[in-house]
Amino acid sequence: MPIYEYLCDDCGEHYERIVMNGNTKITCPKCASAKSTIQLSVFAAPSNGTKSSGGSSSGGSAPSSGGGCCGGSCGCN
Repeated sequence: MPIYEYLCDDCGEHYERIVMNGNTKITCPKCASAKSTIQLSVFAAPSNGTKSSGGSSSGGSAPSSGGGCCGGSCGCN
Protein backbone atom coordinates (compact mmCIF):
# COMPACT_ATOMS: atom_id res chain seq x y z
CA MET A 1 0.00 0.00 0.00
CA PRO A 2 1.82 3.10 -1.14
CA ILE A 3 1.54 6.40 0.68
CA TYR A 4 1.20 9.36 -1.67
CA GLU A 5 1.75 13.03 -0.88
CA TYR A 6 -0.72 15.54 -2.30
CA LEU A 7 -1.07 19.30 -2.65
CA CYS A 8 -4.63 20.65 -2.75
CA ASP A 9 -5.13 22.79 -5.86
CA ASP A 10 -7.80 24.90 -4.12
CA CYS A 11 -6.42 25.70 -0.65
CA GLY A 12 -2.72 24.68 -0.83
CA GLU A 13 -2.92 22.10 1.97
CA HIS A 14 -0.19 19.39 1.91
CA TYR A 15 -1.38 15.94 3.00
CA GLU A 16 -0.67 12.21 2.66
CA ARG A 17 -2.97 9.30 1.87
CA ILE A 18 -2.59 5.54 1.69
CA VAL A 19 -3.91 4.45 -1.69
CA MET A 20 -5.38 0.94 -1.76
CA ASN A 21 -6.16 0.94 -5.49
CA GLY A 22 -6.60 3.29 -8.45
CA ASN A 23 -10.28 3.86 -7.63
CA THR A 24 -9.61 5.48 -4.24
CA LYS A 25 -11.17 8.95 -4.11
CA ILE A 26 -8.77 11.49 -2.60
CA THR A 27 -10.14 14.65 -0.97
CA CYS A 28 -8.42 17.44 0.92
CA PRO A 29 -8.77 17.15 4.71
CA LYS A 30 -9.01 20.95 5.04
CA CYS A 31 -11.48 21.99 2.31
CA ALA A 32 -12.77 18.60 0.99
CA SER A 33 -11.79 19.50 -2.59
CA ALA A 34 -11.12 16.62 -4.97
CA LYS A 35 -8.66 18.74 -6.96
CA SER A 36 -5.12 17.80 -5.99
CA THR A 37 -1.65 17.31 -7.42
CA ILE A 38 0.55 14.36 -6.49
CA GLN A 39 3.88 15.53 -5.08
CA LEU A 40 7.28 13.87 -5.34
CA SER A 41 8.15 12.09 -2.13
CA VAL A 42 11.53 11.78 -0.48
CA PHE A 43 12.01 8.47 1.24
CA ALA A 44 14.70 6.89 3.38
CA ALA A 45 16.56 3.83 2.18
CA PRO A 46 19.12 1.74 4.02
CA SER A 47 22.74 2.43 3.18
CA ASN A 48 24.80 -0.26 1.47
CA GLY A 49 28.11 1.28 2.52
CA THR A 50 29.93 1.43 5.79
CA LYS A 51 30.71 4.50 7.83
CA SER A 52 34.30 5.63 7.60
CA SER A 53 34.39 7.03 11.13
CA GLY A 54 33.20 5.77 14.47
CA GLY A 55 34.06 2.45 15.96
CA SER A 56 31.79 -0.51 15.73
CA SER A 57 31.83 -2.84 18.69
CA SER A 58 31.31 -5.84 16.42
CA GLY A 59 34.49 -5.18 14.46
CA GLY A 60 32.96 -6.86 11.41
CA SER A 61 32.42 -5.50 7.94
CA ALA A 62 28.63 -5.39 8.17
CA PRO A 63 27.08 -2.13 6.94
CA SER A 64 26.19 0.38 9.59
CA SER A 65 22.55 1.36 9.92
CA GLY A 66 23.16 5.06 9.42
CA GLY A 67 19.63 6.29 10.07
CA GLY A 68 19.02 9.97 9.53
CA CYS A 69 17.23 11.31 6.50
CA CYS A 70 18.87 9.03 3.94
CA GLY A 71 20.48 6.13 5.71
CA GLY A 72 23.87 7.82 5.97
CA SER A 73 25.05 7.34 2.40
CA CYS A 74 25.20 11.06 1.64
CA GLY A 75 27.28 12.00 4.69
CA CYS A 76 24.52 14.03 6.32
CA ASN A 77 24.96 12.42 9.71
